[in-house]
Amino acid sequence: MTEIVVYHHALGLTPGVIEFAETLRRAGHIVHTPDLFEKQVFKDVEEGVAHVHDIGFAEILKRGEEAIQGLPNDLVYIGFSLGVVPAQKLAQTRIGALGAVFLYSCLPLSEFGTFWPEKVPVQIHAMEADPHFVNDGDIDSAREFVVKVEKAELFLYPGDQHLFADSSLPSYNADASAILINRVLQYLELDIKPK
Repeated sequence: MTEIVVYHHALGLTPGVIEFAETLRRAGHIVHTPDLFEKQVFKDVEEGVAHVHDIGFAEILKRGEEAIQGLPNDLVYIGFSLGVVPAQKLAQTRIGALGAVFLYSCLPLSEFGTFWPEKVPVQIHAMEADPHFVNDGDIDSAREFVVKVEKAELFLYPGDQHLFADSSLPSYNADASAILINRVLQYLELDIKPK
């Protein structure tokens, strides 16, 4: 059993993100789903991104950190797109992190320090033609992880959708999502070593 924090994407804490977390719970894990938007859910990415710009990335990071106050240090951090920002920061800088999973996004290693913690495995998942992942440089950051971090894996799926593992959205791809979830569950079972 692993304790996990799942950070939502720019549309908010959607039913699809909650369902993803429930899948992990059914596998026996303890899963927290902080709401960084304080109950606001948006219908399209542009609205969500505008909201993020209104409140600022610093506030997103602050809320992400506040959400884990009182939780143990030995956590796995999972981020959906925008949620990768707090997930990556905490996995990279909070002592005791067990692992990280980045969905549809990846920041440069230098964003939150100069190195990735030793023995903290990371998975990165995205569609190979997702314009956000490819054109915004996330794929380059992901490839940097694979080169520089011993336990980093990049999984690219056929297609061009961004939020493809959120079952509540039109971008959902059931086949790719099933493979992604299976890989995450195997990762949690085989790669995460509680301290």
